[in-house]
Amino acid sequence: TEYVTYSASSPQVRWFWKALESLPKEDHAKFLMFVTGTSKVPLEGFKGLVGMRGLQKFSIHKAYGGDRSLPTAHTCFNQLDLPEYTSEEVLREKLAYAIKEGTEGFGFG
Repeated sequence: TEYVTYSASSPQVRWFWKALESLPKEDHAKFLMFVTGTSKVPLEGFKGLVGMRGLQKFSIHKAYGGDRSLPTAHTCFNQLDLPEYTSEEVLREKLAYAIKEGTEGFGFG
């Protein structure tokens, strides 16, 4: 995973991985669909993710807007734009909503 304007030790990144790990298995597939455009992990794992430019690592970029914003994704680049939330609870709530609406809300569910 690559981090842009975040680091692996940023609170928001730690909260993100904790929230993702706590999701039910079926929501993992929904998250993958939300951020990559496919619900399946390549046989090689995340290192085998393909984007618009060939192999494309999963990346988390800092997004601005704070607690009022939802995470957004760029499926062509396997990129998650994660706002700088003020708490783990807010991150969990916004991530769950974005995953649900990003799959079911567009007719993928």
